[in-house]
Amino acid sequence: MSDQSAGQGAQPSGKGVHSAGHEPAGGTELRRSLGFRDLVVYGLLFIAPMAPVGVFGTLDAKSHGAVALVYLIATVAMAFTAFSYAQMVRVVPQAGSVFAYARVGLGKGPGFIAGWMAMLDYLLIPAVAYLFSGIAMNSLVPSVSRWVWTALAVLITTALNLWGVRTAARVGFAVLAMEIVVLLVFVVAAVVVLVRDGAQRDWLSPLTGDGSQGAFALSAVVGAVSIAVLSYLGFDAIASFAEEVTGGSAKVARAVLFCLALAGVLFIAQTYLVALLEPVSSAELAAEPGKQGTAFYDAVNSAAGAWLHDLVAVSKAIGAAFAALAGQAAAGRLLFAMARARRLPKALSRTDSGTPRIALLCAAVVTLVAAVWAARRDDGMDHLVSVVDIGALTAFLLLHASVVGWFAVRHREDGFSWWRHLLVPVLGAAIVVAVIWEASGSAQVVGAVWLAVGLVVLFAQRARRADL
Repeated sequence: MSDQSAGQGAQPSGKGVHSAGHEPAGGTELRRSLGFRDLVVYGLLFIAPMAPVGVFGTLDAKSHGAVALVYLIATVAMAFTAFSYAQMVRVVPQAGSVFAYARVGLGKGPGFIAGWMAMLDYLLIPAVAYLFSGIAMNSLVPSVSRWVWTALAVLITTALNLWGVRTAARVGFAVLAMEIVVLLVFVVAAVVVLVRDGAQRDWLSPLTGDGSQGAFALSAVVGAVSIAVLSYLGFDAIASFAEEVTGGSAKVARAVLFCLALAGVLFIAQTYLVALLEPVSSAELAAEPGKQGTAFYDAVNSAAGAWLHDLVAVSKAIGAAFAALAGQAAAGRLLFAMARARRLPKALSRTDSGTPRIALLCAAVVTLVAAVWAARRDDGMDHLVSVVDIGALTAFLLLHASVVGWFAVRHREDGFSWWRHLLVPVLGAAIVVAVIWEASGSAQVVGAVWLAVGLVVLFAQRARRADL
């Protein structure tokens, strides 16, 4: 495997991953078939251009109405993480993402913990997306239970993933184009309504708060950022396809940064507009949590009519299912990479025509169980959302530490840059810690328990195998 960015100063010459002893074993390689457009498609599919639709009401209530500011801060916060991904994907151009990066930057033990925490994110975020899809379809066809729609979405997208990454990317491109068109229709319709009828809230309120819950509170905004991060988690999945890209890992780095920047612009724009259309105050949403899940749809319906409500719902249903497709593909590759490194059962590292089908099926089963369970409960969404963020955030923390470990400690003599390899990751880690600190108590507890289980597994593996 070659890294064409080696001469660009991003990867120390002669100090790549292969010299660290991570050459893929024979028979466990993935097929190279993805280009830059395919990476962007997977990244945007996982992120989903209209990701804020499902969590808008929750964020509006928690941030006291400053929901656009929440996404602005979240975009800046995630930019530090995206930059660290761009540094490490050049060093370790392999599947596994943060698991592989932490292994070479910090050691095998921290690498396992990074992968273990990311696993919580990668396995359950698709379940959240599938649940969004089931809820949206149920709102259009109430006679069919949302768990049935949810299960159907899992089965269809799993079949596409098993067919192959290239086929899934082609279908995903069509779905992504549809989502972009619907988003543009929403933006035009919202602008027309605002020009014709005016805004329901103050024009600056999406950035300063609507005042219904008192004065502007930065702590409330930061607390909402811990939930808004859920909308961005897909961009890091691009790094999981590093072994399947043609043309070198620099292409992966560019795709990671491009997807985050584009997603940030889309999120800020649509939440700003829908907040101006929202007839219900953030205080009312906070007092009546049952209204939060449909707040975006309700605002669109009251402002523009049922036609736009239905269009957004259909787009969300299809888009969320394919966001889960991209997430499921990334989860399968994380399981594959950890199994290839002998951290999970060996069977998960097998490939069929360059596709890790066994790992994909295992990821699909976990996702199906979690999604259907949540779809059959009124509080299922709350439970899932409170769990997934904390795993990704912990993995991001170890990612930043990996950049420092590789460039500033282990290979300082090879192209070290104080701002790229020390300042940015340290600031990024500080932001992640702040977001974890502001996360809900239940999320922190779940994260601590999952981390404790991972440590037990790690110590058990070390006890059995002296070479780890």
